[in-house]
Amino acid sequence: MAALNRIDLSILRILEADARISFAALAERIGLSKSPCWSRVQALEKQGVILGYHARIDAAAVGKGLTVFALATVDFARAEAFEAAVLRHPAITDCHSTAGAGDYLLRIVAADVADLDHLLRKELSQLPGVQRYTTTVCMKAIKEGGGLMG
Repeated sequence: MAALNRIDLSILRILEADARISFAALAERIGLSKSPCWSRVQALEKQGVILGYHARIDAAAVGKGLTVFALATVDFARAEAFEAAVLRHPAITDCHSTAGAGDYLLRIVAADVADLDHLLRKELSQLPGVQRYTTTVCMKAIKEGGGLMG
């Protein structure tokens, strides 16, 4: 991957704050014309620096007001099947392989406690290779979706 220069970093900082900005406005803010600006953004996408553009959605507004973090211990012989199942599961929004007390840290969204109970007893516990898990219920999000570019 090519080293990022000052202009690339400026583009990333601006897009991270407002991915809906027009190329004309982005170009003006970084001091380029529209075409070279567009080319730089395309290059950043092609290099895999920009992974995508997303809308942040209020979970409670779509009926998923309960967030839980689960630390799962998985039989490593079944880790690949576990990861594939996690990728397909709609209630698991994030999954990270970890080193420490557990093997994977999952972020799970549920409608309420009854929905969470079902998810944990009937779904998470049945994922391939799950040996055990512990959960922590999020009471309030203090910071979510923090930027990388400062």
